[in-house]
This record gives sequence, structure tokens and C-alpha cells, in this order.
Amino acid sequence: MDKVLYLAMTGARENMNAQQIRANNLANVTTTGFKQDFEQARAMRVFGDGQASRVYAMAESPGTNRASGTLQQTGRDLDIAVVGGGWIAVRAPDGTEGYTRAGELQINAANQLVTGSGLPVIGNGGIPIVIPPAEKVQIANDGAVTIRPLGDGAAELALVDVIKVVELDPATSFKGTEGLMRTNDQQPLPPLINRQIRSGYLETSNVNAVEELTAIIGLSRQYEIQIKMMKTAEENSSSAARVLQLS
Repeated sequence: MDKVLYLAMTGARENMNAQQIRANNLANVTTTGFKQDFEQARAMRVFGDGQASRVYAMAESPGTNRASGTLQQTGRDLDIAVVGGGWIAVRAPDGTEGYTRAGELQINAANQLVTGSGLPVIGNGGIPIVIPPAEKVQIANDGAVTIRPLGDGAAELALVDVIKVVELDPATSFKGTEGLMRTNDQQPLPPLINRQIRSGYLETSNVNAVEELTAIIGLSRQYEIQIKMMKTAEENSSSAARVLQLS
């Protein structure tokens, strides 16, 4: 009976792990540029006494759905959306280079161009973009950041830097725990030459709320089945003990 109990317990545990992946997707259904995490179950053998004939399912996140979300027009000059499969390069909290599709940019107290979560945006030179005092900041379709300096004429624009946009290979990149895409070797990638950026737009999350809710309901039912199996194992064990006492 302990073997049945073990399998039911591992099944319930993995159902909870799968619920966490789905719940995180659902929580980020309105997060700008968020990419859905996949969830799957993989068969794992249970090794121990006797033959390795028992199998349980292990929940895991094998990858990320990199499909583009919908572009929503905001009209804000510092809102950008990458067209196609490019990714915006940012400076991660650990100092390395990470990549995101969240283009809700702003200027912080240090005059750095940062994302909505405060991560500095990297330019083609590999360093964060710093915006000098200006009357107006514009971002062109090629990622060029231009400003109209304070006190200058309306027709005089100055090029500050170009936002670094890279292309990620799904075979050599992954999503980190902080939500940024990373390369396997953690080395910076070269910038794309033919980048396309839409200023005044934001990319929505690619999470399908109905799909996530349906999956969560299904996982909840599976969890209930595992709990019933554990209760059945306990009842069978108690019945066997009573039979032994009577004999």
C-alpha cells in the first residue's frame, strides 16, 4: 500500500507544481510583453526494490511560447513594440545582458532610459542609454533615440544612441527566473541590423486566459483524484490490518 500512497503523493505534488506555472501565466495576462510558459508532464520511473515498473508524471516547464502578442496603440513617445522576433537588450539586476519585449520605457532619476520595471535599456555600444536634458525624446522605427535639446530650435535634433535589438535562437536561449530571456552562455549578442520598432505602441501578453483557466480546472480535478487515491490506500491498509488481527 505504501507504493500506491507514494505514487498518489507524487502525483498531487506535481499537480501543484503545474498549477504554479499556469497560475503565473494567468497572473501576467495583462503584463506588457509577457511570454507564456509551457507546462507538460514527463513520465519518470520509480526505482527501488524489485523491477522499475512504477511510473509517475513529473510536471515541468519545457520552454516559452515566443509568439508575438497584439500591438496596442498608446500614442506615448517612449512606448515601443518590436515588430517580428527581435528582443530589446537590457541590463539585468546581476549586471549581465538580458532581453525583453516589454517596451514601456521611461527616464529615471539618473537620466537613463529604462523599462517599466526599472531595467536600463542598452544601446548598440553595449552600455545603458543616457538621455541628456531635452524638450522632447523620440524613438524612430530603426531604434534611433533622438532628442530636441533644451533651448535649441525646434528643427534641431540630436542622435543620442540606438536601442539594441537582438535575435534569439530558441535552441540556445531560455527564460530566466526574473522573466528576462537569456542566452545559454550568458554572452551578449550582436545587434540586429534590420530592426523594426513601432513607437507609440505596446505589445500585449500572448497568454490566452481561457486556455489557462481551463488547464487550471483540469489540474484541480487531477489533484482531487490523487487525494482520493491516498485515502483509498489508507482505507485498504486499515482493512488489511483488521484482517490480520482477526486471523
